[in-house]
Amino acid sequence: MKERSQRCHRIGDQLRGEISAMLQRDIKDPRIGFVTIMDVEVSPDLSHATVYFTVFGSEPEKAETLAGLQSTASFMRREMGRRLHLKRIPQLHFRYDKTTDKGAHMEEIFGQIKREEEL
Repeated sequence: MKERSQRCHRIGDQLRGEISAMLQRDIKDPRIGFVTIMDVEVSPDLSHATVYFTVFGSEPEKAETLAGLQSTASFMRREMGRRLHLKRIPQLHFRYDKTTDKGAHMEEIFGQIKREEEL
């Protein structure tokens, strides 16, 4: 069991690196701006991978980025099949990673508390 989870983690890291590289060099979709791939979680059977990303912008801009990423998923999967030496390339599912937003919100709250204490 531990070996499989390490393998999933290792494959997730490989996928994250390849997806990031493709977004910088190969993907020209205007809906996709400056995206950061935060993490890739691979299912135990290696058939699915959830790709967590962040992007700065409004909610409509984030939705537009998600649509752009989803439309490039099959291209990315094909390219990874050529670049990586894996039997099976997982289906890619993109999800916006809200942890950055939550962290910024917490910083805002702590700043407000600090300002109130200084009064």
